Amino acid sequence: MIELQDIAYVRSGTADLETAVRFAVDVVGLEEIAREGGTAYLRADHRHHCLAFVEGESGVLSTGFVVRDPAALDAAEAELSLAGCWVRRGDRAGAAHRRVVDYLEFDDPWGNRVELVCGQVTIPRPVHFGRAAGITEFGHICLDAPDTREAYAFWSSLFNIRISDWIGDRAALMRFDPVHHKLAVFQGDRPGLCHMNFQVASLDDVMRSWHVLERAGVEIELGPGRHPQSTAVFLYFKGPEGLTYEYSWGVRRIEDDDAWRPRYFDPAEPDAVDLWAGPTSKPSTQYQVRSQVSATHT
Repeated sequence: MIELQDIAYVRSGTADLETAVRFAVDVVGLEEIAREGGTAYLRADHRHHCLAFVEGESGVLSTGFVVRDPAALDAAEAELSLAGCWVRRGDRAGAAHRRVVDYLEFDDPWGNRVELVCGQVTIPRPVHFGRAAGITEFGHICLDAPDTREAYAFWSSLFNIRISDWIGDRAALMRFDPVHHKLAVFQGDRPGLCHMNFQVASLDDVMRSWHVLERAGVEIELGPGRHPQSTAVFLYFKGPEGLTYEYSWGVRRIEDDDAWRPRYFDPAEPDAVDLWAGPTSKPSTQYQVRSQVSATHT
């Protein structure tokens, strides 16, 4: 069993680096902490970065998760290979580029490129936020797959993943620590990043950002609303090149795994996604860069 300890980052390809960075700093509120050649690093919490924009083809490049140490990577490499996944161990240059000690990359069965890392660099100084959005941490990652049941079977068979709740066959909300979900898989026809989430400090932060974004002409994709599954108040909005961001506050924690029973929410019900019964069309996906998908998926 591969033990995930945390989420690490999103790596996103951009055809317009300056526009992507300016949106992430001035609108989302992240800190640009470094730039190397064609890569810009954005920070939200103790991690060196949670988002890296890489100049080139537009689309998500990979999502990252943290494991304990290089020995855990060794074990993960063997387990993923045995399961038939395409796997590649990273080199020193790639690790330095990602600000980690070591890493590997693999493709899930649907072509989502995922990286496992250990020794992600921690920055102790306070974040110098680009905007006072109230961000407290990088919260979760959501990927797309054509079959959420099969996706859960994949993740739970190889990783310390447990299902928290189902939204029909449209979404599997999964956890590996007490937070209701750190990984979600939504139903989609192509591999990609459905959204990346940032937790904020208060309900007021969500509502204030709603008005800030509206005045700036940013497309609000979903919300404000409250998810009945996680209890979180949410706001989804679209950034450049199809990258969807989410703010949320008040996420549920599941402290007793044995007592928790996953629930099934029927997406046909008007309040299955939003307790306040607002519009709930699926946020847009930033599709996986095709050149990153291994030959077994092309």
